Amino acid sequence: MPVLTPYYHWVIPEAHPVSEDTIADAKRRGLSARALRVLSRRGPVDPAELASRFDPPEAGLHDPASLPDADAVSARVAAAGRAGESVMVLGDFDADGLTGLAVLTLALRRLGLTVEPYVPDRTAEGHGLSAAAVKRAVTGGHGLIVTADTGSTSVEEVATARTAGIDVIVTDHHLLGAERPAAVALVNTQRPDSRYPDRRLSGAGVAFKVAQLLLRDTPGGPAEALALADLAAIGSVADVVPILGENRSIVRLGLQQLEQAPRPGLDALMTNARIARQGISTDDIAFGLAPRINAMGRIGDPTVAARLLLASDEVAAAGLATELELANLRRRELTAEAMSEARASLADAAEAPFIVLEGDWPVGIIGLVAGRLAEEHGRPALVLSSAVEPWRGSARSAGGVDVAAALADSSHLLERFGGHPAAAGCHVEATQVGELRARLTAFVEDHPAADQRPTISLDLVQSADAADYVLLRELALLDGAGDAPPLVGIAGLAVNRARAANGGHTQLTLRRGREVVDGIAFGRAELAEQLTEGSEIDVVARLTSRSFAGLETLQLEIRDVAPAGWLRTMRTQGAPHV
Repeated sequence: MPVLTPYYHWVIPEAHPVSEDTIADAKRRGLSARALRVLSRRGPVDPAELASRFDPPEAGLHDPASLPDADAVSARVAAAGRAGESVMVLGDFDADGLTGLAVLTLALRRLGLTVEPYVPDRTAEGHGLSAAAVKRAVTGGHGLIVTADTGSTSVEEVATARTAGIDVIVTDHHLLGAERPAAVALVNTQRPDSRYPDRRLSGAGVAFKVAQLLLRDTPGGPAEALALADLAAIGSVADVVPILGENRSIVRLGLQQLEQAPRPGLDALMTNARIARQGISTDDIAFGLAPRINAMGRIGDPTVAARLLLASDEVAAAGLATELELANLRRRELTAEAMSEARASLADAAEAPFIVLEGDWPVGIIGLVAGRLAEEHGRPALVLSSAVEPWRGSARSAGGVDVAAALADSSHLLERFGGHPAAAGCHVEATQVGELRARLTAFVEDHPAADQRPTISLDLVQSADAADYVLLRELALLDGAGDAPPLVGIAGLAVNRARAANGGHTQLTLRRGREVVDGIAFGRAELAEQLTEGSEIDVVARLTSRSFAGLETLQLEIRDVAPAGWLRTMRTQGAPHV
């Protein structure tokens, strides 16, 4: 019988202090002490933070006039309108860039401008404003290029555009390089001189604020700008920005729009993904909409996704959504094939502290493969595609290793590199891969991590008898604010039954005292073998309910399992608890 050990490293975050005023405000809003504790473990909580969650979401939006270079943007777009110039809007090929492109395209068209959307080819052009895009702007006769979710480091390309007589407005949220591009405007809240109240916007979030800025003085414009929040919400969730502050307001607005009046393209995409409009959540975006929007950028023509987001005709939208659905299925097949080959190759590097694998895989899926390998093995992974020259690499973190720092440590071996601690990428010549592998191994050995397993955060710890309908109702008040659902550590359950279910899941019947509760562990087929009748366990789970024949039944969506006493051990080791 396999030994039961948690798949994740369980962490109970330290709760932030909560003032008496905040406690009183939470009570007024009907929040229990346990619900408030969940919020305090996710970040600082004060009356303003509670307002951003529970007051009308528009109240949490900041004045777009405080964006960096806001005046320059307004002036240049107005000049384009007076001169009858056409505009190219360039967006990155992922969901954040594509939704940002759609936001800016729709806003500029609303102002009467002729706009050509442009999405770079991932393999031929890569990220950023490319030379090919500038050439297209020249041949297309455009006087202005506006970027979405990219451009902050495109110094050379912006200079080329200006030499050709084309101005560039950059809207982005990525970190800036040592040299700024000579753009007419650089709208990036990460600028050191930015006075914008919230730096955490996604690329689509910045585009949404620019749309608000441009439409604020047009008849009906402010309401039309708010209606673009559905696109900005998808970009924000897909790019995994913190759903705090203004991001939460954008996501709440977007979820309302998706529920009440989704645009034709998104409605068709939701239908194909079997997402119900009523009660649509951030999980539906993250696991249903975003992968389909991303699919074409990974294995096909991302302009198809852009056309879907901009579609105004239901018939055309349905056809485009079908194309994305087929691309997503193909992406899954290619990823599964690449994973099978990668796992076979990993046998030769099973103990390597930094996994480095290469294969003739599509560039668009190597990040997915790297992420899965890192999660499965609890070690950082760099997956290289030899399908192009120079080779392209995508790295994902595990065990607390900063993969961007690891690549920076090997920068002399790389053609290009960039990213952040959790995910990074590079271009490298095949002849340098051996030395790169050795240096990445040395980096991990010089920066050891305490625990190589992926981390899961517990929002609350409760005994089995306290994980009941009352707690379910209390936590339900937190739904709809753009957060991931609360995860509860539940101590003292016993297994009545564990069986494998279709799709690689495990269905459980659990006992807490004299009562029985159902559980489902999605994607955890191995638990059916590890758990036997009478096994005493602690779990990390989301509390949900289901209705059948008019009866409501409590159910646990189980994310991880440990032997009984695991949570108690965490507490005695100093982790904060209930």
